[in-house]
Amino acid sequence: MKTLNKFITSILAASILATGVISCNRIDYPDRYAVADGIPIVYSVRYADRDINITNAYMDEVVCLLGDNLRSITELWFNDQQALLNTSFITDHTLLTSVPKNMPAVQTNKIYMITANQDTVTFDFQVLPPVPKVTTLSNEWAAEGELVTLYGDFLIDDAAIPLQISFPGVDVPHANMTFNGSSSVSFHIPEGAQPGFVTVKSLSGTGKSKFYYRDDRNILFDWDGSRGGFATGHGWRAGVVHHPGDDPWKALDGSYLYFGGATVESGIGATWAEDNFCFNYWPGTPESGYPALSSLPVFAEYIDTYDVGGLQLKFEVLIPSSNPWSSAAMQIMLTSDDEVTHSAASNAYYSNTAFPRAVWMPWAATGSYDTGDKWETVTIPLAQFNRTHANAECATAFSKKFLTGLTFFLWHGGLQGTTCNPVLAIDNIRIVPIG
Repeated sequence: MKTLNKFITSILAASILATGVISCNRIDYPDRYAVADGIPIVYSVRYADRDINITNAYMDEVVCLLGDNLRSITELWFNDQQALLNTSFITDHTLLTSVPKNMPAVQTNKIYMITANQDTVTFDFQVLPPVPKVTTLSNEWAAEGELVTLYGDFLIDDAAIPLQISFPGVDVPHANMTFNGSSSVSFHIPEGAQPGFVTVKSLSGTGKSKFYYRDDRNILFDWDGSRGGFATGHGWRAGVVHHPGDDPWKALDGSYLYFGGATVESGIGATWAEDNFCFNYWPGTPESGYPALSSLPVFAEYIDTYDVGGLQLKFEVLIPSSNPWSSAAMQIMLTSDDEVTHSAASNAYYSNTAFPRAVWMPWAATGSYDTGDKWETVTIPLAQFNRTHANAECATAFSKKFLTGLTFFLWHGGLQGTTCNPVLAIDNIRIVPIG
């Protein structure tokens, strides 16, 4: 890569120098670039920085065409995507260009060279997509047999080299995959899938997920203690906990936090219903059994290793289609001892505009939001804990001191909604590294 950068830089410098001379002196040099007559002939394509002939290249990779009469080319296409031509990089025998970085709609595996007379010359050449990007899974805690959707980019299923999705311990059967272009693929979690990162292999190589399937690292609240988290909050609102069988839907992983049972009015901040839509964790003394969250061993290690910029809050949520959400925001508040502790109880920080928090309001995009009676994973980087309760930018920078307590509260958000009776089930609240 350094060799390539030096090569390109030297050419650009020469180009800029030559352009500057022409511009300043306004002289029409006899060697000034001009489109040639006739048609081009390409003998081979090679890497821009290595004398190695190639028959394919990745999107956005710089390549060099070798041939004769290449100055006759006025348009250059890879499949159905047009490449940029810079005359400073074109001679009679060489043409330097970048492979277009957009996916072709139709992949013909050819380069098309068009002349001023609209003659077209082709050359066989394959454009490869980059290594798959694997960003999210619709439900990171889905059980075996459950339908999920994997999201990312360049999830290319080639007839000769089919896409391969692997969980620790098992591959997803290809016949089980349903593709939505190259950005998502749906399938059922295969039997035997173990916790860990997911890999996706395509004709271009292997990409690893940014998420961790069934991630039980640093679970802070699992509502039954089965994953090492707290089974209850600790404050004025410990949280209403429901158990498998209490509701019509299937539980995610044992007991879960339940928000619901009250109407949320449409007006901005019109409904304040802590009993129905809130839980607090306010730390007590170390001896109380409710220590500062940031003092928990795994969490403390993550804070030291990644700081807040490298961490993200995650949880699973289910919002039934019978009780969609269309007003108020989920105020997600990681607190410091300056805001609240169990011995200095107060909820004044809810409306303190100098206190940063995350504001999650997915209904704002469409007017209403539900998960279709399925569990879905929510991911919020700690870098996004920079809002006020009205979803304005907070002047106070979020830092690792804001990691001793936690509050979820459905309220305000600074946006008018529509009156609703939402139900939200929440499980496996955790803070884990990004990627």
